[in-house]
Amino acid sequence: MTYLLPKRRQTIPGPETGDFNHRSEKKDRANSKDSGNLKNGGSIKNFLDRLYRETNKPEFIPLDPVQFPHRYKNKKDIEVAVFLAATIAWGRRDLILKSCEKMFTLMGKSPYDFVMKGDYPKLPASQAIAGGRGFCIHRTFFQDDFLYLCRGLRNCYAKYTSLENLFVSAPDVWEGISLFRETIAAGNNGASAASPIQPSYSKHISSPESGSACKRLHLALRWLARQEGPVDLGIWKKISPASLFIPLDLHVGRSARELGLLENSRQANDKKAVISLTEKLRAFCREDPVKYDFALFGYSADSK
Repeated sequence: MTYLLPKRRQTIPGPETGDFNHRSEKKDRANSKDSGNLKNGGSIKNFLDRLYRETNKPEFIPLDPVQFPHRYKNKKDIEVAVFLAATIAWGRRDLILKSCEKMFTLMGKSPYDFVMKGDYPKLPASQAIAGGRGFCIHRTFFQDDFLYLCRGLRNCYAKYTSLENLFVSAPDVWEGISLFRETIAAGNNGASAASPIQPSYSKHISSPESGSACKRLHLALRWLARQEGPVDLGIWKKISPASLFIPLDLHVGRSARELGLLENSRQANDKKAVISLTEKLRAFCREDPVKYDFALFGYSADSK
């Protein structure tokens, strides 16, 4: 049997816009019979639990960027692969997978060793683009963005020995994301990916202080800290899955609103919405609320 992603999640929103190449069927499922019945109390938990079981399967892995960290056995290789793969996880899935393949091929057998060498090789000049940003890895993520993250990750390991230790040193997940962002920037000597005269931060690493949902960073944390496989890797033992927040994007937000888990009167998919939705999901499973990311992902497929 061929395992297909829900049609409404073949694309993933990214840093430039809320959606890329989104082709949704023109149905108002929010007022459908199924959705109406689900809003009647506890049945929604059962529905989400079923979708979680149907989506959290080994067949999902080859269709998702999570396949790339799954290729490695060493903890530090996995950590590096998780954050790099999650960073470019926006847009069309087939293109994300091709871009990840390109990026990890450049890094050789060990992403961690590549990062820690610090003497990053130049990519072929024939593949460089005008403007000095270098090789295009994925959409607006170029060679200079890639090397910026590599230098930043190298600084993270120099200071904390592991990315898990970095996040554990912060009082909560949001503060951990802020610390990660600051440490990445510090590893670039105050220079941004694009120019030494601009602020030292990359648009590819979201800031909680700006009210961002930090979707791709929360996705990376889900991959690393959730203990229940087979999709998530669960190699971090010092951060409880109960402390994680939902990776919120346009599609998860839409599903949550159709199911009455987010208010339709507020359409922003931002930090406030992440906190609100995660609290609702904690009522269903306090020890592992973000497992329902799988369920919201699979909602469209179940509704057909």
